[in-house]
Amino acid sequence: MSASSDRLLDRVLVTNDDGINGPGLAIAEHVAKHVSREVWTVAPAEDCSGGSRQLNLHKALRIQEHGEKRFSVTGSPADCVMMGVGEIMKDKKPDLIISGVNAGLNIGGDCGFSGTIGAAMTADVLGIPGVALSQAWRERNNIPWQTSKEWLPSVVKKLIELPSWPWNFVPNINVPAVQAADVKGISIAKQGMTTRVSPAIERRVDLRHQDYYWLYLSKDHGTPEPQEDIAVLRDDYIAVSPLSRNATDQAALSELSKTFS
Repeated sequence: MSASSDRLLDRVLVTNDDGINGPGLAIAEHVAKHVSREVWTVAPAEDCSGGSRQLNLHKALRIQEHGEKRFSVTGSPADCVMMGVGEIMKDKKPDLIISGVNAGLNIGGDCGFSGTIGAAMTADVLGIPGVALSQAWRERNNIPWQTSKEWLPSVVKKLIELPSWPWNFVPNINVPAVQAADVKGISIAKQGMTTRVSPAIERRVDLRHQDYYWLYLSKDHGTPEPQEDIAVLRDDYIAVSPLSRNATDQAALSELSKTFS
């Protein structure tokens, strides 16, 4: 788990979707300090989990300072990336944007909903490398954050040493729900395609006898292929999945071209 490297970035921007008070944010800042001379944090003022790449284009955004180079924005993770790059750090853009560390996995079908991944994808749209970090857990009150703290600095260091730096993909890194010593290693994994998500809705009644609802996601990961993200995580490996914002289905492209030619 050594984090030694010759490459040190000038500036890194850290964000998340769990909010400025999210427990995983400090871990992401810890990772950033291992790869950069300067670390800036711009995170949502509140928990924005499930926000994907939402941008608030029709409401005012406010910035609050939380100490040196630490800010919150009254918006989504994608808003934080935009405000960080376009306003807070406008004198000099960051070399890398780290999003996370999310409390819970972002794999398979979850990737499309994830605000953590959404922020990293937004960075990619801006021409800045972005990486998404997530920590699995079995008990909400006992998340093994130390595993991310010990492993992720070296993983991100290796990524920025790639010959392809700056990347044209978004690394999605998920850490298994085990102690650091029990992680078996790092595995390059495909985004799982067997995960199915369905709405789980709970109806309640307020004091004025009006209905209101809580929306949850019910997930079934199915039977994954051996090199899919959920499979390697079940085997206690860290899953590193290279994602792309190009969502074109190449097989369908060929079929549609023949049909409509």
